[in-house]
Formats: sequence, C-alpha cells, structure tokens
Amino acid sequence: MKNIPRWLPGALVSLLLIAVLLYFVDLGAMVEAIRKANYPILAVALVLSIVWMFGRAKVWHTLLRERATYVDTLFTDAEGYLLNTFLPFRLGELGRAFLIARKANLQFGEVLPTIVIERVVDLGISALIFIAALPLMIGTDVSQNTGYIAMVAVVVGLVALYLLAHYNRWALDLFHKLSARWSSLQRFGGGFLESFFDGLGVLKDGWLFLRFLFWMALNWGVALAAYYLMMLAFFPQAQFNWTLLLLAAAAFGGALPAAPGGLGTVEAAIVWAMTLLTGDGSTALALALTVRLYNYLNSGVIGGIGLAREGETLGSLYRELRNLRASSGTASQGTEKRE
Repeated sequence: MKNIPRWLPGALVSLLLIAVLLYFVDLGAMVEAIRKANYPILAVALVLSIVWMFGRAKVWHTLLRERATYVDTLFTDAEGYLLNTFLPFRLGELGRAFLIARKANLQFGEVLPTIVIERVVDLGISALIFIAALPLMIGTDVSQNTGYIAMVAVVVGLVALYLLAHYNRWALDLFHKLSARWSSLQRFGGGFLESFFDGLGVLKDGWLFLRFLFWMALNWGVALAAYYLMMLAFFPQAQFNWTLLLLAAAAFGGALPAAPGGLGTVEAAIVWAMTLLTGDGSTALALALTVRLYNYLNSGVIGGIGLAREGETLGSLYRELRNLRASSGTASQGTEKRE
C-alpha cells in the first residue's frame, strides 16, 4: 500500500488503454481472425521465439564474460522476464542480477552494469528500427525526429558508461572526496561502485564488446523473423518491412509506464501500428494477443523450469527482493541520521 503512488499511474495507463481497445475493436471479428490464422506459420514462429530466448541468454552470458554457466544464465534470464511479467517496478532486472550473483558467486554490483549495457543497446536498436520504419511507411518527420532523439540519448548513455569504465579511478576518488563526512556511505557506496565499475569492464575489452554486439544483432534478427511470421499468419498480404514498425512499436510499448509486463501498452502499440498499415484493428488485436501469449510461454516455461530446479517461487523471490531493497534503504537512512 505504501507504494501506491508508484504503481497506480502505470496501472491506470494500462486500464485506460485496455478500455480503449475494448471499445473500438470488434471482439467478434478478433475471434474470427484467431480462428482463421495460419497455425503452421504460428508454430514456426513459436519455435523461433524460444530460439530467441536462448539467444538472449547468450547475449547476457557474453556480457558476464562467461563467469556464470550458460545454463544458469539461460534460466536466470527467463526468470527475470517472468518476474517482469507478474511483478511491478520491473523487479525482473533487479531479480536476475540478484539471482545470477548468488548462483555464480559474483558481486551484485558487478552484474548490474551488464544489464544496464544490454538495455541501453536494446533501446538503441529499437530507435534505429523506429527510424527505418516510420519514414518508409508513414513519412512523418515528427516520428523520425523522435527516433533520432532516442538514438542520440542512447549514444550519450553508452559514451557516459565508456568514460566511467576508463576513468573509474577518478570517479571513485571523487565519490570518496564528496562522501568523506559519512563513513557508512563511503563503505557501502564505495564497495558497490567498485563492483559496478568492474562490471563495466566489458566496455574496455574491444573483442568482447564486438562479440556482444554480434550476438545482440543476431538475437534481434531472430526477433524480426519471429514477428514477421506471426504477422504473416494473420495478414497474408504483409510485407517484411512492416515488421520493422511492428517490432519497434512492441519494444517502445513495453518501455512505457504501465502494469507489470507492459500490459495494455504493448497491445495498444501493436494495434496502433498494424491499424496504420492495414486498417484492421480487430485482426491487429488478435496479433497483439498472440505476441503476448508467446512472451508468456517463453518466460513461463523456461523461467518456471528454472524456478522449480532451484526450489524458488515468485512469492519467495519477491520477498527476497523486497528485503534487498529494504536493506539498501536502511543503509541510506543510517547515513542520513549520521549526517
């Protein structure tokens, strides 16, 4: 209940978008579109979506410099997506950092930068796809400018991380100088920053970073193929370049503040994109629900197996993450009292 101001706005956004979809979409036509879908093509798309999860684990495995086993990375990655699906505040990102650190005997602070780098590059690729799609299909300068702004923000973020990786001693010295009055903050923050900067070491290893970019590009290629097949199953007239707009819409829809898993925002973004291309919002919603189902199957099956083999549940993980956040908050309060 104390977190209502944090989760309520996102939940309201989701509810509003769901209400809009239900109001404007013909549900009978949507059900008919599901009935008439090309299921052999959807089966191939399902296989590709599972391949995508294995590829995504390889991306993170590379960023971790293979200090965790690939199997542990695969299950932990899927567990993180599962947490994001059902828990608020994108706890899946915090959760998978916490879990892999525990499994591979790594510092939480050195795992966290790998997730930051992964998400920043994801956003950059989304921006590039957005730029490539919208001028081609809609020709709106505003949308193109929005994509460029997002891409510039990503580049600035990567440059900042690169500078931190190369000048971490200067950053640590500055932190210790500014926090000299608070010894507890120095101990807690200094240890975390040292681990964090160690995790940024991937940016100092050119060959490792190139391998990461290769696996990331391949992973996005698999996503494009899977989304194209899902779209083709509902829209036989679909062109491959439509996939650019579809995937960019889904990616940015998932990034908007909403209920866990981007519920409502992802569907609204997909329906918007496909309605612009086809004028058929009902079939577009059928496609959006298929995308949602495949995401649940990905994280649910692989993540569920991972939780079962580790004897964990979503509830127990949520409690552990709350305790982790609470302990961090207690440390911060301690430093404030000393101040």
